[in-house]
Amino acid sequence: MSKRQEIRQRRQRERIRNRILIILLVVLGALLVTFALILPSIQNANKAASATPVPVVTIAPRVFNAPVDGLHLGNPNAQVKVDVYEDFRCSACLYYTQNIEPQVITNYVDTNKVYYTYHTFIIIDTNDGSDASRRSANAALCANEQGRFWDYHDTLYANQLSESATLFTDARLITMAQNLSLDMTAFNACYQAKKYDKDIQADLTKGISLNISGTPSILVNGQLTSMDKVTGAIDAALAGK
Repeated sequence: MSKRQEIRQRRQRERIRNRILIILLVVLGALLVTFALILPSIQNANKAASATPVPVVTIAPRVFNAPVDGLHLGNPNAQVKVDVYEDFRCSACLYYTQNIEPQVITNYVDTNKVYYTYHTFIIIDTNDGSDASRRSANAALCANEQGRFWDYHDTLYANQLSESATLFTDARLITMAQNLSLDMTAFNACYQAKKYDKDIQADLTKGISLNISGTPSILVNGQLTSMDKVTGAIDAALAGK
């Protein structure tokens, strides 16, 4: 092959390579333009999806065989007193409420052996910097003014899909009250005024004085026990041990 032919072939290869490079650049440019055009739509779709509210679950109110007095259940003269400190956003409290508390109420409260009292203990707010736990507690205590504490209590836990503060916004807490057919004028006035902030703080202060640092915390006749040992602790207290 002559020198001239080598030069010709090299130039031909360079032209082919340049054409391929140009085509690739054109394709890449087209892809970038397309992505730039559809990106706003993707972002808007994501925003719409994240903004879509989670439906509020409506519960069937519990029927208690024991006397109900606000945050108290059972006979105040019962041999054993059980005090439960909980945060409505606490996932362990949800487990306790759905799996252990019903047994305690059926086996001990309904049979006049236990006087059962709920206390708020705000802890998750301190972890994420929100006030959703406090607002939820305030809403439950506002519902208590209308004799519906336990129904609102159950509604809060039924809607606790996670510990996220987004599940306990003002709008959702108000919807929960509406679903229970509460007097919304009275509820809203109570809720917006944060009427029970001092009571919530008092429960928190009392809990801390009892060496409570987490939720759920359960006291049987004043002695702190864990939720998996609560029935054993009640049996021991009933036996005078």
